[in-house]
Amino acid sequence: MLDETPDAHFADGPWAVETHGLTKRFGDNVAVNDVELLVPRGCAFGYLGPNGAGKTTLIRVLLGLTHADAGTMSLLGYPVPRQRDRALARVGAIVDEPRFHGHLTGRQNLQILAAARERAARDRIEASLERVGMMHRADDRVSKYSMGMRQRLGVAACLLGDPQLLILDEPMNGLDPAGMHEMRDMIQTLVAEGRTVMLSSHLLDEVERTCDAVAIVDHGKVIRQGPIAELLAGAATKVHVGCSSPERAQSILAATALGAQVDLETAGLSIHLAAGTGRDTIAEINRLLVEDGIAVYQLQEVQVSLESWFLQVTSRLGESE
Repeated sequence: MLDETPDAHFADGPWAVETHGLTKRFGDNVAVNDVELLVPRGCAFGYLGPNGAGKTTLIRVLLGLTHADAGTMSLLGYPVPRQRDRALARVGAIVDEPRFHGHLTGRQNLQILAAARERAARDRIEASLERVGMMHRADDRVSKYSMGMRQRLGVAACLLGDPQLLILDEPMNGLDPAGMHEMRDMIQTLVAEGRTVMLSSHLLDEVERTCDAVAIVDHGKVIRQGPIAELLAGAATKVHVGCSSPERAQSILAATALGAQVDLETAGLSIHLAAGTGRDTIAEINRLLVEDGIAVYQLQEVQVSLESWFLQVTSRLGESE
């Protein structure tokens, strides 16, 4: 039961993580730069950026492992650091990579961790192992585990506290394709249970497969954030055209007022149109080529990936500097 104090209402609200103006410096290096971050409850949220972008530092600040130099933050509605103990009682986290006693089994490691928590944690050991698909290896020494198994055991350790929010630092690092698939499925089922999973990553493709929403960070600053579907809806449209005379088609389209970037490809053309371009424009491309005697045998709008959108955004940022 939630303690009825004047701060009890802080547990309400739509955000699992909320920061405003959050800043962390190391000398002249600004690792977290005035970050405004809103992570909705009950979703898989990716904090996405290249290595060295400040992702791990942000997580360490959120968890109170290092102090912030400026700004405010809250976890599950509790202001941190003032209500840090309350917040962290409902948060599970893996920073860097999970570390265990290699000479002990997975189950023994969880027993040690559970002994330091409330009594209910001991009763969750079996369920946590089952939850992450580790029951069949629970009595093997951790030194015999693969990276993927250690990652899953790390999530099992988080689940001992029955957290509402899990914060995972690069959970796909070092995993083979099968391990990534297992981690992705596990994250999605945790979200289906009503939990929030915030993960940092530099793997754009995996984030797109795993997460509902993202924040893009570079040099410690969030440059875009929101649901992936909404972000991609603002990306440039790409159309592939297969036709009988690609070079002539390129010349025809370059002379129009469509404002399209037209690139030759081995099997035709790649046309880049401005964000929000309607299908009427694609139909107009087809009409122009056919009326000029060019046979069009393929006209396909290509689904924009998170990676291509990310490259568009960072390219525009570079041009504006």
